[in-house]
Amino acid sequence: MQVADAAAASRAPENTPAMVKKIGKTTYKVHVHFSNTSTETMSDKIKRMLKNEIQQM
Repeated sequence: MQVADAAAASRAPENTPAMVKKIGKTTYKVHVHFSNTSTETMSDKIKRMLKNEIQQM
């Protein structure tokens, strides 16, 4: 498995959920993590990002 940023990959604990996608000869492994101190829901964050994107058009 090739890892683009070995330092970043080594920081994620192995027990966190991960998505694995193979493109050609490269395998990408993305770990998912959430902040325990976040004040914004995922839905709120997506809405905020979409509003910002629309304003830039």
